[in-house]
Amino acid sequence: MKFQSLLLVGALVSLNLAAEEAKENPVTEAGVVKISWQDVDSYRDVKAVGDIQSRYELRVFETLTKNLNKAAEKTLKPNQKLELVVTDVDLAGDVRPTFGATPNDIRVVKDIYPPRMTFSYQVLDGEQVVIAGDEKLRDMSFMHTTGTMNDKPLRYESKMLSDWLKKTVEPKL
Repeated sequence: MKFQSLLLVGALVSLNLAAEEAKENPVTEAGVVKISWQDVDSYRDVKAVGDIQSRYELRVFETLTKNLNKAAEKTLKPNQKLELVVTDVDLAGDVRPTFGATPNDIRVVKDIYPPRMTFSYQVLDGEQVVIAGDEKLRDMSFMHTTGTMNDKPLRYESKMLSDWLKKTVEPKL
């Protein structure tokens, strides 16, 4: 009996250590953009709907990085890179339970649940910092600016970041 208890405790401890080890701060890169996602568990809303949470988070982070890179490649000068350290994300909409109507919760997107993101950033030219700052973005008009036929994943968040790049970073370059 003691051996079984010891074996069970050992398995639980190793599972806990593996979970802690796997929860490092992810970093995503695409082209001229590098994003460090800090303390992901404290983010306001990156809740998976019908998917494994860790897999969903990684897909969200990679998609946002790729989409921001598309805009940054048009905005930044040659040899410049954009680095962000994201400290909070709140995706557009709100996750609601279905109370058994479906096996998964659903994300309800309404204009009262805007996308938000908090981060620090810097534009580098080689090793030299050209621009740096901190941002708290929120797009209150997100439902009215992306078009009705746009069904791309994370379209509201991607547009918010592209608009920030054009309005805040581009004029300073």
